[in-house]
Amino acid sequence: MSYLSSLPDDAKLMDVFRLYPETSRPLLDFHEILMRGPSPFSAAERELIAAYVSGVNACDYCHGVHTVTAEVCGIIQGAVPAALDDLDAAPVGDKMRPVLRYAAKLTRGPASVTRADAEEVLAAGWDERALHYAVMVCALFNFMNRMVEGHGIKAGPDYFAESGERLSKVGYAGLNQLLDE
Repeated sequence: MSYLSSLPDDAKLMDVFRLYPETSRPLLDFHEILMRGPSPFSAAERELIAAYVSGVNACDYCHGVHTVTAEVCGIIQGAVPAALDDLDAAPVGDKMRPVLRYAAKLTRGPASVTRADAEEVLAAGWDERALHYAVMVCALFNFMNRMVEGHGIKAGPDYFAESGERLSKVGYAGLNQLLDE
């Protein structure tokens, strides 16, 4: 149930974006650069990080949408919830485990992250640019989780499927275009 009386009770994030385009357009531009632009991580891996961080934060909306998006982009179905349950046993690549471990630690206790945590990511074969992208995706989705929860935005599996499919096809630039509809 949306906490903004100007929105319907069943408002979705696009409703907030349309209500406040002046803050939403630059945010979606940033999403497009970070999540779909050139990166050491594939779009699927970035969506995996987004879904995982959202799961750590218990943000059902972002976790649901980005889990579907990650899967449509190529992440093994069920990998995100499995990673949240037991990262070491989850069907994610060994190279991604330290990235997700880093993102979880950064999400749960930012001040607890150490050089040793960063070195674990680097030792897995990622470079500093990859570490930067992991940090940025983690930071963006911590922000988005708080934005969604703060506005009271909720949805269920049908919406997650629809939104995840749409996001995988049109990207974040496409969402920006939807603000005009």
